[in-house]
Amino acid sequence: MAEGTDDRALPATEELALARRALDSGELAHAADHVAAALARAPTLPEVHETLAHLAAASGDGSVGLFPLQHHTFVGAVVARAHLLAAAGRPAEGLDLLVAATAHAPGADWAGVPWVTSPELAERLGPDRAARVLMQVCAAAPDPVPPTDRAALAAYLTLARNAVTVHPEHALLLGTASALARRVGEVPLAVRWAGRGVRAAPSKMGEVWLGYALRSAGRTREALAALRRAVDHDPDDLAVYADIAGTLADHGRLTEALDWIERALARNPSFDCAVHTAHRLRFQRDGEVRHLVALADYIRDHPDDSHEHGDLAECCRGRPWLGQLTPAAPATGTSRPVAAEPDPAAVRPTTPPPSAEAARRLRELARPAWPHPPAAYDAAVGLATLDLPDLLGLLAHPPEIPRTALGQVLAGQDPALWERCVRVWACLGLLHHRTDEPWAASTRRRVLVELARGTEAVTEAALFALVTAAWVDPSVRTDVAGLVAERLTAVAEASREAPVPVAPSLGHLALVTPDLDPDSIALARSLAGVPAARRHGSLRALLRRLLRPRRTRLPGPPP
Repeated sequence: MAEGTDDRALPATEELALARRALDSGELAHAADHVAAALARAPTLPEVHETLAHLAAASGDGSVGLFPLQHHTFVGAVVARAHLLAAAGRPAEGLDLLVAATAHAPGADWAGVPWVTSPELAERLGPDRAARVLMQVCAAAPDPVPPTDRAALAAYLTLARNAVTVHPEHALLLGTASALARRVGEVPLAVRWAGRGVRAAPSKMGEVWLGYALRSAGRTREALAALRRAVDHDPDDLAVYADIAGTLADHGRLTEALDWIERALARNPSFDCAVHTAHRLRFQRDGEVRHLVALADYIRDHPDDSHEHGDLAECCRGRPWLGQLTPAAPATGTSRPVAAEPDPAAVRPTTPPPSAEAARRLRELARPAWPHPPAAYDAAVGLATLDLPDLLGLLAHPPEIPRTALGQVLAGQDPALWERCVRVWACLGLLHHRTDEPWAASTRRRVLVELARGTEAVTEAALFALVTAAWVDPSVRTDVAGLVAERLTAVAEASREAPVPVAPSLGHLALVTPDLDPDSIALARSLAGVPAARRHGSLRALLRRLLRPRRTRLPGPPP
């Protein structure tokens, strides 16, 4: 479906004026284009629907044909066709198109029109068709729907109310209506509808819908009981096991949660929901990064999971180097070489500045947070076509802070943080330089190792790039772990002579290095000042809004 909003588009009133002019001239196709544009801008404006009705009257039985469905159909045309189908006595087909528009742009009130909210529609649809529509809406909507977007789904909730009134004992309809109500914040209604559905016809999905509604209502004990009954209905649906485990873990019952996830893995060791949840809970239990590395490996090796998961990002969020820069910035400006290593020639003051294009690309990418290391690697592909002098120029001559909302936050919080962001992302860009070269003798490895052995200002960025390489390529892990251990030892020795400001950051970085040896891990914890448990860092509150948690969804009908 083509985009339906364009800042250069005319206001709806102007589009309507052009549509009426075209109608008066008998240019029906031209008029249809302007009506579609007006609908995209103001889908519930009465004047738009009045003009559409005039167009339908002028074109007779061919009005629907003025808005054909093509491979990339403009959303306004899809909505216009939906209304004309409803007017022609085919409301079910029209409703399907409105749901498609909602999936395309959930924030617009595409269905907020009288024929959708009329009780008559619920009677004509029948309970099965109504339930299917509500499933489609739930699949298209986030869970939960942000408060600012809930009004756009109000018409569908009205449809659900009308359908439940007409078919008060239809279990599938009650369950899907509950799922929609829960998403838009009508939690008591969701609990009531789901409970009625289970009483009408007990089933696995009925118990799942009830469990989710009860959980949203804060009734955790009853929610878990419902989800356990869902398992009794279908012991082979391992997604429910994973959801029980997640619910238990969210309420501090980690041992029970792990028991449930182990039961799921015993039935199917490769089931994606169970694998993701298992690694997340194991990391919650002991904080060992090996669980997250194993999860990243699983994600890489299983690109076709049943649905998108957010467990890795959830575990990495707010944690030093897993999901953000460390809270303590190293010395900047005239920083000294770490452990008396020579200043790398690549980033001496004589290094030419980067091109304007290189600076532009980096300003678009650089930020102090990322979902997880593999995601940071993937994002840095935007720098892949830059040549080596440009990448090194970015390190020696950081571009100015961008005039964006993020740039303003960074400038207000700590201007030095921007330069650290630049160095981190420039080094991540180096990982994409000449990737056809075998790692051991590659230019990217040689340059990053040289940078890692240089000044404090760039050491952490280069080492993070090397560690990221180890996350995405198991074949380089032994090499990178050795390099990190070497630098860690050098920094620890230098710290005995004088404080090394970058030492805590490198300690945190070593703690996220795959396959690091136990002695180096102990040394890293000492440098980072976290011998027992990691701290999340003072930047967490600042960066929390950059990345939002996503909850696991069960496959099949939206819960």
